[in-house]
Amino acid sequence: MWKPTLSLLALLCLLQTTFALHESDAGVVDWHKPLIGVPLTGSLATAPVFHRVGSHDPNGTTQSVILTATASNVLGALEPASGNLTWRHIYEPEDPVILFRAREDIVVSLSGPGGSTFRSFDALTGQLISEKRLHRPDTGRLFEPANLGSHVAFPALKDDTGRKSTDVFVLTNGCELRRIDAMTGEVKWTWSATEEQKSFIVFSRVVSTPSAVYAIGLTKTPKSYMPRIEAISPTTGEVLASADLPGNIQNGLAEFMVISDSTDDKISPLVIWLESGTMKTAALQPSLKGKVLSARGAVYKSIKDVGLSDRGLFVALQSDDSARIIKIDDNGPGVKSIHDFADSATSTGYTESMFAGGLDKSGYPYVGRFFWSHNVGQAAAHVYSPHLVEGRGMVTGYTFSFDTNLHGTIEHVALDTANPKQYTVLARLFLTTSTGAVQLWQHDRIQWTREESLSEIKAAEFVELPERKAVVGVHAEEHETFGARLIRQLADGKEFPTYAVNFAKRFATGSYASVTNSAVTSANSTDQLYRDTFGFRKIIVAATSRGKIYGINSSNGAIIWSRILGLGWANEVGGRHQPVKVYVTKTVSDGDTPQVVLLTQRLASNGLVDTVIFHINALTGDDIRKPSSSGPLEGFDFVESEIVDAFLLQSDNRTVVAIDTHLQVHLYPNTEHSRREFSKVARKIHFPLRANGRLLGHQVLPTPEVTDKFTAYATWASNFPPQEQIVAVIPNTLGPVASLGKVLGNRTTLYKYLNPHLIAVGTISPSTTPPVCGVYLLDGAKGTILYHANVPAAGGVCDVMATLTENWLVYVYYDDEIVGLHESKGQRAVSVELYEGYQVNDKTKSSDTSIYSNKTSEVSFYEQSYILPYAVTAMSTTSTKFGISVKDIILTNRRNQIHSIPRRVLDPRRPKRKPTAEEQEEWLFQYEPLLPDDPRRVVSHNYRVAKVEKIITSPAFLESTSLIFAYGLDLFSTRVAPSNTFDVLSENFNKAQLVLTVSALAIAIIITKPMVSRKRLRERWYAS
Repeated sequence: MWKPTLSLLALLCLLQTTFALHESDAGVVDWHKPLIGVPLTGSLATAPVFHRVGSHDPNGTTQSVILTATASNVLGALEPASGNLTWRHIYEPEDPVILFRAREDIVVSLSGPGGSTFRSFDALTGQLISEKRLHRPDTGRLFEPANLGSHVAFPALKDDTGRKSTDVFVLTNGCELRRIDAMTGEVKWTWSATEEQKSFIVFSRVVSTPSAVYAIGLTKTPKSYMPRIEAISPTTGEVLASADLPGNIQNGLAEFMVISDSTDDKISPLVIWLESGTMKTAALQPSLKGKVLSARGAVYKSIKDVGLSDRGLFVALQSDDSARIIKIDDNGPGVKSIHDFADSATSTGYTESMFAGGLDKSGYPYVGRFFWSHNVGQAAAHVYSPHLVEGRGMVTGYTFSFDTNLHGTIEHVALDTANPKQYTVLARLFLTTSTGAVQLWQHDRIQWTREESLSEIKAAEFVELPERKAVVGVHAEEHETFGARLIRQLADGKEFPTYAVNFAKRFATGSYASVTNSAVTSANSTDQLYRDTFGFRKIIVAATSRGKIYGINSSNGAIIWSRILGLGWANEVGGRHQPVKVYVTKTVSDGDTPQVVLLTQRLASNGLVDTVIFHINALTGDDIRKPSSSGPLEGFDFVESEIVDAFLLQSDNRTVVAIDTHLQVHLYPNTEHSRREFSKVARKIHFPLRANGRLLGHQVLPTPEVTDKFTAYATWASNFPPQEQIVAVIPNTLGPVASLGKVLGNRTTLYKYLNPHLIAVGTISPSTTPPVCGVYLLDGAKGTILYHANVPAAGGVCDVMATLTENWLVYVYYDDEIVGLHESKGQRAVSVELYEGYQVNDKTKSSDTSIYSNKTSEVSFYEQSYILPYAVTAMSTTSTKFGISVKDIILTNRRNQIHSIPRRVLDPRRPKRKPTAEEQEEWLFQYEPLLPDDPRRVVSHNYRVAKVEKIITSPAFLESTSLIFAYGLDLFSTRVAPSNTFDVLSENFNKAQLVLTVSALAIAIIITKPMVSRKRLRERWYAS
């Protein structure tokens, strides 16, 4: 049994308090940018929509939010006036959100396979009202798209008794319809299709009337689809009637929709579909005996739901792509055309149109057409108002200056409108762009932009900023007169009085730069491109999967610059960039402008894949190869195929090295100097590659052979058991090492095993019973296994997370096995340290030993496991300038917190008894299995940093301080001091007292010096 010692717990708490962050530091030394993700615009079920709450209030007061589901599996709301995040609900990865719908102050959603889970939220606060599992996820039917077979419909706002209805009709799995109370989650009745119907009918739409609820689907026939209707009692769930409508639908849901008019219960809903260009309609009545009618006079190629199907409006495209607004005919069965958008047919003067519907405060509908005009080089909007001009309708048109060079193209538009005067229509547009940005436009003026693609960062790196220096003009003295030189020098010295006053004030008051002060500058200040006193301000260069790269101020998260990644030849066929890695190739230490190289895989829509390099000025985002370019960055076609590995050659030239699928080596820059430089170190380069379930070590030939390119060849193969599959390869985090060993209390030394080729490998054995995960440490130069451990694969999944730095490995896993009486399931953290030789004082010089020496495998290790009170999603280690400070583990948990765990707490040599005097000299304290969940170790304070996928660290100018950047759905950055700020004076140090003391001593010396001199002179006289 575990018997915690109070004194040792107190010691541990004291240790943690030493490094704890203060509440006053929140928002000063750190920043948090909550994101919602890039909206899912492929379906109206998940696309952004304006939602107004309180529109039926007698006083006319309303409040709006923008609701959307996103690619990050989030349902949330944005505040239209400011763009701030109002609320969000983050779904689990295995529970993808597939649709949402809102009415009044309630938002309902379906998630999971087939819509397995129902949830309802408060529309303004996001508070979860109810949650109900409708069917097991493993019984969900998988459709494409995912929301096929799932739908939500609301009954009349008030029931027969006049009370407000909170019920909702929910269709799931393409075959089950339920009436659910959204406030409680209570299922009032359930209707399910027969087993025979499930095999060939998928119900996809629900529409509600006071007399019946209609489930509408498509029946698969040998050559087409046919509409199928089920009329169901809204109170009991009994089937009132069933019918198959005579139809011949070729393209499924693309030519099929259901519309109704929720403002008038007397108007029957309509099922609408296309047959060979002819529009067919059928009215829905409880008896299902309505006739199928044909709308004559036009041939249509498609019909589009613009979000107004419950207002009886939709858009139909004719054969030339000209758009027509069609509405339910109020005076009889069928539909009628109410407006044709002018000049909407296919043309070279503008792009294909997008359409959106919206409502104003009074509930009147509007339909908008949006397109890019090549003639004026701007985006255009045409908004049709059906109710204006005495019901004849009115069109309002305007253009707005959307920046395609900065945000790509418009992919989706959500419309909100206002009608303040009789003939005035004001439109608010919520745009989603191809680069993942979302914008709000008020008529033709942009209000705000959110760069939601930052939720999909795939590669990021810190870049050090240059120091601000005084700029001194250079003048040719032979051409400068004495008077001109005097005037120039007086002008150069005009700031001296201000500097002298400030210096005196700082000297007298001690108001110097502090490590707890913010490094933030004003948004428009040029100081953003210069480092602060302690090097806390850097640029974070981050590349996203949406084809955009950003320069972010690390002190406040502000975007300094952003650029679109050009597709090059793939622009003709379409495609996207998948960032691989960002490399810093020039730093301020090189005396040049900081530069980065972004390596991406270009995935063309035609299936071709190649590798592209973007060479970028890290301060401005300019293209180094084409500095004058103002459009998208033009990449350099680096490799004509995929690459299997890439790294940066740490040499004077900092060459980017990539290995393609044929094991050919590609260099950037591919100059004669870089080739000579690479040839000198080629034999020292060793790297592992995964191939056919094995790990193969490779080396590079020092000279090109058949082609002009260097070639790699296999040198060793892993000897893992045949049933093991490699799931991860973790490289060693390289950095400066200040200490080569650890001096023990008995004055012996453990020398660190610092093999530069050390790698960690994670495996899984799914065929074993039970499945297990393997953790290995290998010598990457010759494949020798230095350490191996097996851990449980919980649920058959290997979720081991690991980080490796110097001679220290830490890995985390979930243990679901209970072997002993006193064991329990939970998260485990294992700390492993490797040392040279087999005993103390053994020194094999592992960092310099030849790979052919047997001494590289002479290693001893210490390991210890701990219990973590939370699950871990990402982890890394701190890094400092010279490696003098101890390294802490930085990790994120599923509670959306970021923790810092001191290395001393994870020291595998902690004794399992009372430490001896020698062990106390090493600052070792007694081992306790459970790591305390100390809130003082939460470096993210009260921020909830959601879905962190990776953590990167960078040294500050101070050796004591490490910068942290965590990214995933949210972005977060802070700084920590693992060994405390030993290289700066404490903030409470009394600098004024020091100045006064030194001044008093100086005055005392001045006064006493002549007195001492006179005394000594008298002594000499008397002595003689």
